[in-house]
Amino acid sequence: MTRTVIVGGTGGLGSVIAQHFAERGDEVVITSRDKARAETVAARIGHGAQGLALDLARPETISTSLAGVTDVDNLVITAIPEGANSLAQFNITHAVTAVTVKLVGYAETVRALSDRFNPGASVVLFGGLAKERPYPGSTIVTTFNAGITGLVRTLAVEIAPHRVNALHPGLIGNSPKWRDVPNPPHADRTPIGRLVTMAEVADATDFLLRNTGINAHDLYLDGGLLVT
Repeated sequence: MTRTVIVGGTGGLGSVIAQHFAERGDEVVITSRDKARAETVAARIGHGAQGLALDLARPETISTSLAGVTDVDNLVITAIPEGANSLAQFNITHAVTAVTVKLVGYAETVRALSDRFNPGASVVLFGGLAKERPYPGSTIVTTFNAGITGLVRTLAVEIAPHRVNALHPGLIGNSPKWRDVPNPPHADRTPIGRLVTMAEVADATDFLLRNTGINAHDLYLDGGLLVT
């Protein structure tokens, strides 16, 4: 059976991705900083999904937290620190935590599990479109998403022959953050005439994991916003 580990799999997007793989028959493991939340969401997903506690903001604890994961076919890391952090009101503590989660925590998770990768195992790391489209308050978000590109490229060398790619979604129209917002940003600017959906993000994740020819790449899932 294929084992898919989704770090950050209890959030709106992460849980949709987890559901996608669980429904196709994968043995799914999801994580959250809170073990009870991880187990609750895993029970809701069903299909034998398991929940683990994992805190990317404390990278020194990651290896121990993942000790019970014996083998991995797919690793997806979706955890995204929330909140704008402008230079005018710069919060250093929040900035350090965000960068630790996205760069140190992501890297340590891959390192901790890499010796348990099955043949053909693949990794997808989540960035975001702020990498290419900064906005007021996105200094740290834009920076760590750009860092994901560098991380993917070096990991492709470090964990070869296993593959690793990055997925950079734009605004997700039916996500909990945006689904009830009237006239969300960019919706009328994409060539497809709408924002992307969570199902499309889950499918793109699946594509990056299963297509054996794509490695060390950034995939932008934005409905074509970058050409406008």
